[in-house]
Amino acid sequence: MLEKTTMPNSANGYAQLAADVLGQAKACGATEADIVVADGETFSVQVRVGTVDRLTKAREKRLGLRVFIGKRSATTSTSDFSRASLNQLVADTCTLAGAVVEDDVSGLPDAGHMAVEQPDLDLYDDTVLDTDTQIDWAKRGEAAAFATDPRVTNSEGAEFDSSSGRVVLANSHGFVGSYRSSNFSLSVSPIATESATGGMQRDAWYQVQRKFARLASAESIGQEAARRAIRRLGARKVATKRVPVVFDQETAGSLLANLCSAVSGYGLYKRASFLLDQLGQTIASDLMTIYDDGRMVGGLGSRPFDGEGLATRKNTIVERGVLKSYLLDTYSGKKLGLPSTGNASRSVGESPSVGPTNFYLVPGVKSQLEIIGSIKEGLFVTELIGFGINMVTGDYSRGACGFWIENGELAYPVEEITIAGNLKQMLKDIDVIGNDLVFRGRIASPTVKIAEMMVAGS
Repeated sequence: MLEKTTMPNSANGYAQLAADVLGQAKACGATEADIVVADGETFSVQVRVGTVDRLTKAREKRLGLRVFIGKRSATTSTSDFSRASLNQLVADTCTLAGAVVEDDVSGLPDAGHMAVEQPDLDLYDDTVLDTDTQIDWAKRGEAAAFATDPRVTNSEGAEFDSSSGRVVLANSHGFVGSYRSSNFSLSVSPIATESATGGMQRDAWYQVQRKFARLASAESIGQEAARRAIRRLGARKVATKRVPVVFDQETAGSLLANLCSAVSGYGLYKRASFLLDQLGQTIASDLMTIYDDGRMVGGLGSRPFDGEGLATRKNTIVERGVLKSYLLDTYSGKKLGLPSTGNASRSVGESPSVGPTNFYLVPGVKSQLEIIGSIKEGLFVTELIGFGINMVTGDYSRGACGFWIENGELAYPVEEITIAGNLKQMLKDIDVIGNDLVFRGRIASPTVKIAEMMVAGS
Protein backbone atom coordinates (compact mmCIF):
# COMPACT_ATOMS: atom_id res chain seq x y z
CA MET A 1 0.00 0.00 0.00
CA LEU A 2 1.04 3.62 -0.48
CA GLU A 3 2.62 4.68 2.79
CA LYS A 4 1.60 8.32 2.85
CA THR A 5 -0.79 10.83 1.39
CA THR A 6 0.91 12.44 -1.59
CA MET A 7 -0.18 15.93 -2.64
CA PRO A 8 2.36 16.95 -5.30
CA ASN A 9 2.21 20.23 -7.14
CA SER A 10 5.20 19.95 -9.47
CA ALA A 11 6.49 17.70 -12.24
CA ASN A 12 8.92 16.07 -9.80
CA GLY A 13 6.16 15.54 -7.27
CA TYR A 14 3.92 13.94 -9.87
CA ALA A 15 6.78 11.76 -11.09
CA GLN A 16 7.30 10.43 -7.58
CA LEU A 17 3.57 9.88 -7.18
CA ALA A 18 3.54 7.96 -10.47
CA ALA A 19 6.45 5.80 -9.35
CA ASP A 20 4.64 4.98 -6.11
CA VAL A 21 1.41 4.03 -7.88
CA LEU A 22 3.25 1.94 -10.49
CA GLY A 23 5.09 0.10 -7.72
CA GLN A 24 1.80 -0.59 -5.99
CA ALA A 25 0.29 -1.89 -9.26
CA LYS A 26 3.20 -4.29 -9.71
CA ALA A 27 2.77 -5.53 -6.16
CA CYS A 28 -0.91 -6.06 -6.94
CA GLY A 29 -0.08 -8.39 -9.85
CA ALA A 30 0.29 -6.08 -12.86
CA THR A 31 2.87 -7.27 -15.38
CA GLU A 32 2.97 -3.80 -17.01
CA ALA A 33 1.39 -0.45 -16.25
CA ASP A 34 1.41 3.20 -17.20
CA ILE A 35 0.05 6.31 -15.58
CA VAL A 36 -0.81 9.81 -16.73
CA VAL A 37 -1.22 12.73 -14.36
CA ALA A 38 -2.60 16.04 -15.58
CA ASP A 39 -3.40 19.29 -13.88
CA GLY A 40 -4.45 22.63 -15.26
CA GLU A 41 -6.54 25.75 -15.17
CA THR A 42 -9.23 26.78 -17.65
CA PHE A 43 -11.10 30.02 -18.10
CA SER A 44 -13.94 30.78 -20.51
CA VAL A 45 -16.09 33.87 -20.86
CA GLN A 46 -18.85 34.51 -23.38
CA VAL A 47 -20.11 38.03 -23.93
CA ARG A 48 -23.31 38.69 -25.86
CA VAL A 49 -24.36 42.22 -26.85
CA GLY A 50 -21.89 43.70 -24.40
CA THR A 51 -23.01 41.67 -21.38
CA VAL A 52 -21.30 38.67 -19.81
CA ASP A 53 -23.53 35.73 -20.68
CA ARG A 54 -21.42 32.90 -19.27
CA LEU A 55 -18.22 32.68 -17.25
CA THR A 56 -16.46 29.57 -16.03
CA LYS A 57 -13.16 29.15 -14.25
CA ALA A 58 -11.81 25.85 -13.01
CA ARG A 59 -8.71 24.13 -11.75
CA GLU A 60 -8.52 20.39 -12.08
CA LYS A 61 -6.12 17.53 -11.54
CA ARG A 62 -6.65 13.92 -12.55
CA LEU A 63 -4.74 10.68 -12.55
CA GLY A 64 -5.32 7.84 -15.00
CA LEU A 65 -3.95 4.34 -14.49
CA ARG A 66 -3.70 1.54 -17.05
CA VAL A 67 -2.58 -1.90 -15.95
CA PHE A 68 -1.86 -5.09 -17.85
CA ILE A 69 -2.08 -8.54 -16.39
CA GLY A 70 -0.63 -10.63 -19.18
CA LYS A 71 -2.72 -9.77 -22.21
CA ARG A 72 -5.62 -8.39 -20.19
CA SER A 73 -5.89 -4.70 -19.41
CA ALA A 74 -8.07 -2.08 -17.73
CA THR A 75 -7.97 1.70 -17.36
CA THR A 76 -9.37 3.84 -14.55
CA SER A 77 -9.03 7.40 -13.26
CA THR A 78 -9.51 9.57 -10.20
CA SER A 79 -9.29 13.17 -9.08
CA ASP A 80 -8.75 12.14 -5.45
CA PHE A 81 -5.01 11.84 -4.73
CA SER A 82 -5.38 10.71 -1.13
CA ARG A 83 -3.65 7.55 0.02
CA ALA A 84 -6.88 5.61 0.51
CA SER A 85 -8.25 6.63 -2.88
CA LEU A 86 -5.08 5.67 -4.79
CA ASN A 87 -4.79 2.33 -2.98
CA GLN A 88 -8.38 1.57 -3.92
CA LEU A 89 -7.79 2.71 -7.51
CA VAL A 90 -4.86 0.32 -7.92
CA ALA A 91 -6.78 -2.59 -6.43
CA ASP A 92 -9.89 -1.93 -8.53
CA THR A 93 -7.91 -1.54 -11.76
CA CYS A 94 -6.04 -4.79 -11.25
CA THR A 95 -9.30 -6.58 -10.46
CA LEU A 96 -10.90 -5.22 -13.63
CA ALA A 97 -7.90 -6.18 -15.73
CA GLY A 98 -8.03 -9.72 -14.46
CA ALA A 99 -11.70 -10.01 -15.42
CA VAL A 100 -11.59 -8.88 -19.07
CA VAL A 101 -10.85 -11.07 -22.07
CA GLU A 102 -7.32 -11.44 -23.40
CA ASP A 103 -6.16 -9.42 -26.39
CA ASP A 104 -3.13 -10.81 -28.20
CA VAL A 105 -1.80 -7.38 -29.22
CA SER A 106 -2.37 -5.76 -25.84
CA GLY A 107 0.60 -4.24 -24.01
CA LEU A 108 2.96 -1.31 -23.68
CA PRO A 109 5.35 -0.39 -26.49
CA ASP A 110 8.78 -2.03 -26.23
CA ALA A 111 11.01 -0.50 -23.59
CA GLY A 112 13.68 0.29 -26.18
CA HIS A 113 11.27 2.51 -28.13
CA MET A 114 10.57 5.03 -25.37
CA ALA A 115 11.37 8.68 -26.07
CA VAL A 116 14.90 9.60 -24.99
CA GLU A 117 14.99 13.30 -25.79
CA GLN A 118 12.21 15.60 -24.63
CA PRO A 119 12.85 18.95 -26.34
CA ASP A 120 11.29 22.22 -25.31
CA LEU A 121 8.80 22.95 -28.11
CA ASP A 122 7.78 26.38 -26.80
CA LEU A 123 4.27 25.26 -25.84
CA TYR A 124 3.82 27.16 -22.59
CA ASP A 125 3.20 30.81 -21.76
CA ASP A 126 3.41 31.85 -18.13
CA THR A 127 1.41 35.03 -18.78
CA VAL A 128 -1.28 35.38 -16.12
CA LEU A 129 -4.43 37.19 -17.25
CA ASP A 130 -6.88 38.45 -14.67
CA THR A 131 -10.60 37.94 -15.12
CA ASP A 132 -11.30 41.54 -16.11
CA THR A 133 -8.71 41.43 -18.89
CA GLN A 134 -10.21 38.31 -20.41
CA ILE A 135 -13.74 39.71 -20.22
CA ASP A 136 -12.43 42.88 -21.84
CA TRP A 137 -11.00 40.91 -24.78
CA ALA A 138 -14.37 39.31 -25.46
CA LYS A 139 -16.20 42.64 -25.17
CA ARG A 140 -13.73 44.41 -27.46
CA GLY A 141 -14.00 41.68 -30.09
CA GLU A 142 -17.78 41.88 -30.19
CA ALA A 143 -17.81 45.70 -30.06
CA ALA A 144 -15.44 45.83 -33.02
CA ALA A 145 -17.84 43.65 -35.03
CA PHE A 146 -20.74 46.00 -34.26
CA ALA A 147 -18.65 49.05 -35.12
CA THR A 148 -17.53 47.68 -38.49
CA ASP A 149 -20.85 48.17 -40.28
CA PRO A 150 -24.38 49.27 -39.25
CA ARG A 151 -25.71 46.09 -40.87
CA VAL A 152 -24.24 44.11 -37.96
CA THR A 153 -27.34 44.26 -35.79
CA ASN A 154 -27.00 41.34 -33.41
CA SER A 155 -24.55 38.81 -32.11
CA GLU A 156 -24.35 35.18 -31.09
CA GLY A 157 -21.54 36.27 -28.80
CA ALA A 158 -17.80 36.58 -28.46
CA GLU A 159 -15.85 34.04 -26.45
CA PHE A 160 -12.40 34.28 -24.91
CA ASP A 161 -10.82 31.06 -23.63
CA SER A 162 -7.52 30.39 -21.91
CA SER A 163 -6.01 27.25 -20.49
CA SER A 164 -2.70 26.02 -19.13
CA GLY A 165 -1.58 22.78 -17.65
CA ARG A 166 0.98 20.07 -17.10
CA VAL A 167 1.09 16.43 -18.22
CA VAL A 168 3.27 13.74 -16.65
CA LEU A 169 3.41 10.26 -18.19
CA ALA A 170 5.27 7.32 -16.65
CA ASN A 171 5.30 3.57 -17.16
CA SER A 172 6.74 0.37 -15.78
CA HIS A 173 9.60 0.46 -18.32
CA GLY A 174 11.05 3.34 -16.32
CA PHE A 175 9.97 6.07 -18.72
CA VAL A 176 9.01 9.40 -17.16
CA GLY A 177 8.10 12.42 -19.28
CA SER A 178 6.46 15.76 -18.64
CA TYR A 179 5.61 18.99 -20.41
CA ARG A 180 3.54 22.14 -19.89
CA SER A 181 1.28 23.79 -22.44
CA SER A 182 -1.10 26.71 -22.81
CA ASN A 183 -3.72 28.03 -25.21
CA PHE A 184 -5.43 31.38 -25.76
CA SER A 185 -8.31 31.93 -28.17
CA LEU A 186 -10.92 34.48 -29.16
CA SER A 187 -13.95 33.91 -31.40
CA VAL A 188 -16.62 36.39 -32.50
CA SER A 189 -19.97 35.45 -34.12
CA PRO A 190 -21.91 38.50 -35.42
CA ILE A 191 -25.29 38.58 -37.18
CA ALA A 192 -25.83 40.92 -40.13
CA THR A 193 -29.23 42.12 -41.38
CA GLU A 194 -30.13 43.30 -44.87
CA SER A 195 -32.22 46.45 -44.46
CA ALA A 196 -34.26 46.04 -47.65
CA THR A 197 -35.47 42.49 -47.06
CA GLY A 198 -34.78 41.87 -43.37
CA GLY A 199 -32.77 38.78 -44.29
CA MET A 200 -30.13 37.80 -41.75
CA GLN A 201 -26.81 36.02 -41.99
CA ARG A 202 -24.30 34.96 -39.38
CA ASP A 203 -20.64 34.09 -39.61
CA ALA A 204 -17.68 33.94 -37.28
CA TRP A 205 -13.95 34.34 -37.03
CA TYR A 206 -11.45 33.15 -34.48
CA GLN A 207 -7.80 32.67 -33.64
CA VAL A 208 -5.92 30.28 -31.37
CA GLN A 209 -2.33 30.65 -30.12
CA ARG A 210 -0.03 29.00 -27.60
CA LYS A 211 1.30 32.42 -26.55
CA PHE A 212 -0.98 35.29 -25.58
CA ALA A 213 1.30 37.89 -27.19
CA ARG A 214 0.87 36.16 -30.57
CA LEU A 215 -2.92 36.46 -30.54
CA ALA A 216 -4.22 38.96 -33.08
CA SER A 217 -5.96 41.99 -31.61
CA ALA A 218 -9.55 41.61 -30.44
CA GLU A 219 -10.51 44.39 -32.84
CA SER A 220 -9.05 42.67 -35.92
CA ILE A 221 -10.79 39.40 -35.09
CA GLY A 222 -14.12 41.17 -34.57
CA GLN A 223 -13.75 43.15 -37.81
CA GLU A 224 -12.99 40.02 -39.84
CA ALA A 225 -16.00 38.25 -38.30
CA ALA A 226 -18.23 41.19 -39.29
CA ARG A 227 -16.81 41.28 -42.82
CA ARG A 228 -17.54 37.60 -43.26
CA ALA A 229 -21.14 38.00 -42.02
CA ILE A 230 -21.87 41.08 -44.15
CA ARG A 231 -20.60 39.54 -47.36
CA ARG A 232 -23.17 36.75 -47.03
CA LEU A 233 -26.16 39.10 -47.19
CA GLY A 234 -28.37 38.60 -50.23
CA ALA A 235 -27.45 34.94 -50.63
CA ARG A 236 -29.32 33.01 -53.32
CA LYS A 237 -29.53 29.56 -54.82
CA VAL A 238 -27.88 28.44 -58.04
CA ALA A 239 -28.85 25.95 -60.72
CA THR A 240 -27.51 22.41 -60.50
CA LYS A 241 -24.35 21.93 -62.57
CA ARG A 242 -20.80 20.59 -62.56
CA VAL A 243 -18.22 23.34 -61.99
CA PRO A 244 -14.81 23.92 -60.40
CA VAL A 245 -15.04 24.23 -56.60
CA VAL A 246 -12.65 26.25 -54.43
CA PHE A 247 -12.47 25.47 -50.71
CA ASP A 248 -11.22 28.26 -48.45
CA GLN A 249 -8.78 27.53 -45.62
CA GLU A 250 -11.43 26.44 -43.13
CA THR A 251 -13.41 24.18 -45.47
CA ALA A 252 -10.25 22.78 -47.07
CA GLY A 253 -9.17 21.94 -43.52
CA SER A 254 -12.31 19.83 -43.16
CA LEU A 255 -11.34 17.89 -46.31
CA LEU A 256 -7.94 17.28 -44.77
CA ALA A 257 -9.65 16.12 -41.57
CA ASN A 258 -11.55 13.53 -43.64
CA LEU A 259 -8.25 12.29 -45.05
CA CYS A 260 -6.78 12.26 -41.54
CA SER A 261 -9.63 9.99 -40.40
CA ALA A 262 -9.08 7.73 -43.39
CA VAL A 263 -5.39 7.17 -42.51
CA SER A 264 -6.12 6.51 -38.81
CA GLY A 265 -5.04 3.05 -37.75
CA TYR A 266 -8.27 2.18 -35.93
CA GLY A 267 -10.45 2.74 -38.98
CA LEU A 268 -7.98 0.79 -41.09
CA TYR A 269 -7.71 -2.37 -39.00
CA LYS A 270 -11.50 -2.38 -38.69
CA ARG A 271 -11.60 -2.21 -42.51
CA ALA A 272 -13.67 0.98 -42.32
CA SER A 273 -11.52 3.29 -44.49
CA PHE A 274 -11.45 3.93 -48.22
CA LEU A 275 -7.63 4.04 -47.95
CA LEU A 276 -7.26 0.46 -46.71
CA ASP A 277 -4.28 -1.32 -48.35
CA GLN A 278 -3.27 1.85 -50.21
CA LEU A 279 0.26 2.39 -48.84
CA GLY A 280 2.58 3.19 -51.71
CA GLN A 281 -0.32 3.94 -54.04
CA THR A 282 -1.26 7.25 -55.67
CA ILE A 283 -4.30 8.48 -53.76
CA ALA A 284 -4.23 12.21 -54.53
CA SER A 285 -3.03 14.86 -56.94
CA ASP A 286 0.75 15.03 -57.37
CA LEU A 287 0.50 18.59 -56.05
CA MET A 288 -0.34 17.23 -52.61
CA THR A 289 2.25 16.64 -49.90
CA ILE A 290 0.96 16.21 -46.37
CA TYR A 291 2.93 16.06 -43.13
CA ASP A 292 2.03 15.33 -39.54
CA ASP A 293 4.66 17.09 -37.45
CA GLY A 294 4.57 16.55 -33.70
CA ARG A 295 7.81 18.47 -33.20
CA MET A 296 6.69 21.78 -34.77
CA VAL A 297 7.87 24.53 -32.42
CA GLY A 298 4.85 26.26 -30.90
CA GLY A 299 2.43 24.01 -32.80
CA LEU A 300 -1.09 23.62 -31.48
CA GLY A 301 -0.73 19.82 -31.65
CA SER A 302 2.96 19.59 -30.72
CA ARG A 303 4.29 17.57 -27.78
CA PRO A 304 7.65 15.95 -27.02
CA PHE A 305 6.19 12.44 -26.65
CA ASP A 306 2.91 10.78 -27.49
CA GLY A 307 0.31 9.21 -25.23
CA GLU A 308 2.42 6.08 -24.79
CA GLY A 309 5.78 7.74 -24.22
CA LEU A 310 7.09 7.32 -27.75
CA ALA A 311 8.91 10.22 -29.36
CA THR A 312 6.80 12.38 -31.64
CA ARG A 313 8.24 13.15 -35.06
CA LYS A 314 7.55 14.57 -38.49
CA ASN A 315 5.75 11.90 -40.53
CA THR A 316 5.29 12.17 -44.28
CA ILE A 317 1.71 11.02 -44.87
CA VAL A 318 1.35 11.87 -48.57
CA GLU A 319 4.25 12.75 -50.88
CA ARG A 320 3.36 14.16 -54.29
CA GLY A 321 0.10 12.26 -54.20
CA VAL A 322 1.49 8.92 -52.99
CA LEU A 323 0.34 7.57 -49.60
CA LYS A 324 3.52 7.05 -47.59
CA SER A 325 2.27 6.40 -44.05
CA TYR A 326 -0.75 5.85 -41.88
CA LEU A 327 -1.22 7.41 -38.43
CA LEU A 328 -0.67 4.70 -35.82
CA ASP A 329 -0.31 4.05 -32.14
CA THR A 330 1.18 0.80 -30.82
CA TYR A 331 -2.10 -1.12 -30.73
CA SER A 332 -3.36 -0.23 -34.21
CA GLY A 333 0.15 -0.68 -35.58
CA LYS A 334 0.31 -4.23 -34.24
CA LYS A 335 -3.09 -4.94 -35.74
CA LEU A 336 -1.75 -3.84 -39.14
CA GLY A 337 1.73 -5.32 -38.75
CA LEU A 338 3.32 -1.86 -38.73
CA PRO A 339 5.27 0.19 -36.16
CA SER A 340 3.73 3.10 -34.28
CA THR A 341 4.17 6.51 -35.89
CA GLY A 342 4.19 8.27 -32.50
CA ASN A 343 0.54 9.30 -32.84
CA ALA A 344 -0.94 7.83 -29.67
CA SER A 345 -3.45 10.32 -28.30
CA ARG A 346 -4.75 9.98 -24.78
CA SER A 347 -7.15 11.49 -22.31
CA VAL A 348 -6.77 10.84 -18.61
CA GLY A 349 -8.62 7.65 -17.75
CA GLU A 350 -8.82 6.45 -21.36
CA SER A 351 -6.73 3.97 -23.31
CA PRO A 352 -4.61 5.48 -26.09
CA SER A 353 -6.13 6.00 -29.52
CA VAL A 354 -4.77 7.60 -32.70
CA GLY A 355 -4.75 11.35 -33.23
CA PRO A 356 -2.94 13.88 -35.41
CA THR A 357 -0.37 16.32 -34.07
CA ASN A 358 0.08 19.13 -36.61
CA PHE A 359 -1.45 17.64 -39.75
CA TYR A 360 -1.15 19.94 -42.75
CA LEU A 361 -1.07 20.26 -46.52
CA VAL A 362 2.09 21.88 -47.84
CA PRO A 363 1.12 25.23 -49.44
CA GLY A 364 1.47 26.07 -53.09
CA VAL A 365 2.41 29.39 -54.70
CA LYS A 366 -0.88 30.99 -55.80
CA SER A 367 -2.91 33.39 -53.69
CA GLN A 368 -6.61 32.84 -53.07
CA LEU A 369 -7.39 35.79 -55.35
CA GLU A 370 -5.31 34.27 -58.15
CA ILE A 371 -7.12 30.94 -57.78
CA ILE A 372 -10.55 32.60 -57.93
CA GLY A 373 -9.39 34.77 -60.80
CA SER A 374 -8.56 31.71 -62.91
CA ILE A 375 -12.19 30.44 -62.90
CA LYS A 376 -14.81 31.47 -65.44
CA GLU A 377 -17.69 29.93 -63.48
CA GLY A 378 -17.57 28.01 -60.24
CA LEU A 379 -18.18 27.87 -56.49
CA PHE A 380 -16.12 29.30 -53.63
CA VAL A 381 -17.02 27.39 -50.44
CA THR A 382 -16.77 29.13 -47.06
CA GLU A 383 -18.98 26.90 -44.89
CA LEU A 384 -19.92 23.23 -44.90
CA ILE A 385 -23.03 21.86 -43.23
CA GLY A 386 -23.87 18.35 -42.09
CA PHE A 387 -21.76 15.22 -42.30
CA GLY A 388 -22.71 13.23 -45.40
CA ILE A 389 -19.47 11.28 -45.71
CA ASN A 390 -19.05 7.51 -45.98
CA MET A 391 -15.51 6.76 -44.82
CA VAL A 392 -15.70 3.21 -46.17
CA THR A 393 -16.51 4.16 -49.76
CA GLY A 394 -15.40 7.80 -49.79
CA ASP A 395 -18.82 9.04 -50.95
CA TYR A 396 -19.13 12.73 -50.10
CA SER A 397 -22.23 14.95 -49.96
CA ARG A 398 -22.50 18.07 -47.79
CA GLY A 399 -24.54 21.22 -47.60
CA ALA A 400 -22.55 24.33 -48.41
CA CYS A 401 -22.56 28.13 -48.37
CA GLY A 402 -20.22 30.46 -50.17
CA PHE A 403 -19.99 32.58 -53.30
CA TRP A 404 -20.61 32.06 -56.97
CA ILE A 405 -17.65 32.85 -59.17
CA GLU A 406 -18.19 34.54 -62.53
CA ASN A 407 -15.37 35.63 -64.81
CA GLY A 408 -12.77 35.37 -62.08
CA GLU A 409 -14.66 37.34 -59.44
CA LEU A 410 -16.96 36.62 -56.52
CA ALA A 411 -20.29 37.58 -58.08
CA TYR A 412 -22.78 36.96 -55.24
CA PRO A 413 -23.26 34.85 -52.09
CA VAL A 414 -25.01 31.47 -52.37
CA GLU A 415 -26.69 29.15 -49.89
CA GLU A 416 -28.94 26.07 -49.71
CA ILE A 417 -26.72 24.11 -52.07
CA THR A 418 -25.13 20.68 -51.86
CA ILE A 419 -21.75 19.62 -53.19
CA ALA A 420 -21.21 15.96 -53.99
CA GLY A 421 -18.46 13.66 -55.15
CA ASN A 422 -16.19 10.92 -53.88
CA LEU A 423 -13.16 11.69 -51.75
CA LYS A 424 -11.01 9.26 -53.73
CA GLN A 425 -11.64 11.26 -56.90
CA MET A 426 -11.79 14.67 -55.20
CA LEU A 427 -8.25 14.24 -53.83
CA LYS A 428 -6.98 13.36 -57.30
CA ASP A 429 -8.84 16.30 -58.87
CA ILE A 430 -7.15 18.97 -56.73
CA ASP A 431 -5.41 21.02 -59.40
CA VAL A 432 -4.37 24.18 -57.51
CA ILE A 433 -3.14 24.67 -53.93
CA GLY A 434 -2.97 28.12 -52.36
CA ASN A 435 -0.14 29.79 -50.47
CA ASP A 436 -2.24 30.80 -47.44
CA LEU A 437 -1.58 28.07 -44.87
CA VAL A 438 -2.42 29.24 -41.33
CA PHE A 439 -2.79 27.02 -38.25
CA ARG A 440 -5.90 27.57 -36.16
CA GLY A 441 -5.97 23.99 -34.92
CA ARG A 442 -4.14 20.69 -35.24
CA ILE A 443 -5.31 20.24 -38.86
CA ALA A 444 -4.64 23.01 -41.35
CA SER A 445 -4.81 23.56 -45.09
CA PRO A 446 -4.35 26.40 -47.54
CA THR A 447 -7.07 27.17 -50.08
CA VAL A 448 -7.53 24.34 -52.60
CA LYS A 449 -9.31 24.08 -55.95
CA ILE A 450 -10.96 20.90 -57.19
CA ALA A 451 -11.24 20.75 -60.96
CA GLU A 452 -14.92 19.84 -60.98
CA MET A 453 -17.70 18.72 -58.65
CA MET A 454 -21.45 18.40 -58.76
CA VAL A 455 -23.15 21.44 -57.23
CA ALA A 456 -26.82 20.79 -56.56
CA GLY A 457 -29.04 23.84 -56.19
CA SER A 458 -32.50 24.83 -57.38
